[in-house]
This record gives sequence, structure tokens and C-alpha cells, in this order.
Amino acid sequence: MNQKRPTDATPSRRKILLVDDHPVLRQGLVALIDREADLTVCGEAASADEAMQVVERAKPDLVILDLSLQGKPGLEVIKDLGARFPEILVLVLSMHDEILWAERVLRAGACGYVMKQESPRNLVAIIRRALAGETCVSEKIASNLLRKIGGTRTARTNPEDGLGDRELEVLQLISQGLSTREIAAALHISVRTVDAHREHIKHKLNLSSGDELLRYAVLRFLEK
Repeated sequence: MNQKRPTDATPSRRKILLVDDHPVLRQGLVALIDREADLTVCGEAASADEAMQVVERAKPDLVILDLSLQGKPGLEVIKDLGARFPEILVLVLSMHDEILWAERVLRAGACGYVMKQESPRNLVAIIRRALAGETCVSEKIASNLLRKIGGTRTARTNPEDGLGDRELEVLQLISQGLSTREIAAALHISVRTVDAHREHIKHKLNLSSGDELLRYAVLRFLEK
């Protein structure tokens, strides 16, 4: 049965741009979204620069964005989109731990944060909520943010709050046992840049050696 396309008698589909450097994931999202009568994928991009070009051309209603992109951190892309296209919504879809990233994403201007482990059915529902103007985060994150706003002692704080966005990405990849060269490849940055990030992280977290850094990263992320 053919998918019904919008006509003058039916509402227009809301346009969605996919920004992720994994083609297989994008293909899966295209198949998921385009089967919905009220949604359509209007474009795809694999990098920050390409995303800006496609946004200019396609004028999406919503950008679904991965945080790990070639050339520029995802949070900087969110800020750039907000500055140039304030009417366009941004929903982050990421593998990174929401406890560490969701609040940063919202502060940067995104309307929500979704883990890539989310089920397809839930993801479609979250997309519709985002398009309706809702802030989309898990109940755990929402509760923590409300506690912070209220200034309660139970609000969760992280030692990593003082780290920059790239530094936090590096710390998370260290916890997975990746070498400096593997981290550089994963983040599309140089080995020298990774080494600099490692030194900054050790200084900010008061760690004296690479072994201490690895131990801290593994234990910290096992808590999540």
C-alpha cells in the first residue's frame, strides 16, 4: 500500500533534517520517519558544515543532531543554528550519557535530548512532542533540573561540570578503553589535540597521572 502524500485537503508534513556521520543510522531514521503521514525527512548531513548548508536550502522544522560530528562539536552546532536560524528546533539524538550531556544541550539551545537506545515508537512520539514545543528529556533529567532550579540539596552535581564539551567527550571515550589515537579518530581531531585535552582534564579533576585518569573515567562512568 502506497504511503499517502499530503494534498490540499491534508496537513503538510513537518520537515526534519538528519545530522549524523553514520549513514546506516540515517537510513534507518529515514525509513522510520518517512512512513509517518505527518513527518518527512527533507535532508541529511554528515558534518557540521554540511548541516548548515542543508538547513539553508531545505528550511527544516526540526534538526535531529548527533553530538559527535566531524569538524565541530555538536554543542557548537546547536549554538550556531540558534544564532542563524532561531525558528528551527534542534533535538539531540546521541549515544553519550544523558546525565552528563542533557543539561549542556538544553543550555546551548536544543529542545531535547534522546539516547540512541530509545525505541523507534518512542522516538517518533518524542519528535512530535518536540515539534509541538515541548522540552524532551527523560524523567530522571527533568527531576534533576527542577531540583537545581529550586536549589535543593538533592540536585545532582558532577565534578565534570567544569570540563569543556570536547574534554567531556574525551573522558567518556577514555572510560571505554580507547587509545589516544582511537579517540582522535572517533572525534575527528588530531592526536596532539587529544593529548592536550587529557592534560586539561587531569588538571581540572586534580589527577596526577594517566593511570589515575583512566581509573577515574572507568569508575565514574560505571556509576551511570
